[in-house]
Amino acid sequence: MEAEYFKGRGAQIQSGNRFLQNRVVTDHIEGLDEELLLPPKTEIRIERSKTIVNPVKSPDLGLSFSLNPYQGCEHGCIYCYARNSHEYYGYTAGLDFETKLMVKPDAPKLLEKQLLHPSWKVAPISVSGNTDCYQPLEKEMGITRELLKVFARYRHPVGMITKNSLILRDLDLLQDLAKDSLVQVYISITTLDESLRRKMEPRTASAEKRLKTIEALAKAGVPVAVMNAPIIPGLNNQETPAILKAAADHGALSAGMTVVRLNGKLEEIFRDWLEKNFPDRSQKVMNQIAELHGGKVNDNEFGRRMKGSGVLAESIQTLFRFAKKTHFAGRAMPAFDLGKFRRGGNFSLEF
Repeated sequence: MEAEYFKGRGAQIQSGNRFLQNRVVTDHIEGLDEELLLPPKTEIRIERSKTIVNPVKSPDLGLSFSLNPYQGCEHGCIYCYARNSHEYYGYTAGLDFETKLMVKPDAPKLLEKQLLHPSWKVAPISVSGNTDCYQPLEKEMGITRELLKVFARYRHPVGMITKNSLILRDLDLLQDLAKDSLVQVYISITTLDESLRRKMEPRTASAEKRLKTIEALAKAGVPVAVMNAPIIPGLNNQETPAILKAAADHGALSAGMTVVRLNGKLEEIFRDWLEKNFPDRSQKVMNQIAELHGGKVNDNEFGRRMKGSGVLAESIQTLFRFAKKTHFAGRAMPAFDLGKFRRGGNFSLEF
């Protein structure tokens, strides 16, 4: 078991690719083919995109546009819904997702081009809507910081969600945007259990660091909230009150939540991880996830997929609502000020 487990990685398998007819395997003398798995190494690829701002069509997300400077994510969160998008690049949602990373160095120029377009109508843009814009690679590449410089230059509203304390590197830009109500930050906290965090989100910041990040942002005047997501029955659902209390105690202004859903190859990847890490309750957890989504672990139905439905889902939502009411009474994230947008960027900042 120990020899077969890739430490520091979430996924422990390659899940195949629905768009490809062939896959790489080990060919045995006995005629048996087994998945070829070697100790995975992180590989970086450059992507030259033509556009960078994407419209968001889902009514569940509450935002209009997203921007992703990276595809794939070294954080390796086992539950990540973005894993399936890696198949469009010819890779797998499993180990490939967290080891074959694509970066978009032209993202800042493409964002500026978008904001300069005569037909652009100002609306908050979320960085990122898919993978974490402050994943470890950002420390080297600095693309997210350059994007923030563009948002600051044009006084354009931006939303951010991350689970990495690296965001504090850009506190100067975030403070500048916050002065004009142009930024909202969500820090994602899935669990306060460090043992569970290391297995479930192997290359992320600890919950303690994330709470300190919330505190630092709040003290600097940057609007910050906590995202308790995803809630996974049988693993972390009992932690919601403690997570919300801790976030509120550190200065968070609000809280959000989603429940886990296992679409596409994510079911296979998550089940394998669950059986290897929690064999005593793996089937119970899978059954409860299915209970959240009408008997299936995957769910695409708007309005239900993020919060679930049924008795178990209602109990999770009730616990969240009670904790939010208890710890966030009188608090709220300030609204974006869309009127500050400077079309043409006739305002310059020196950083």
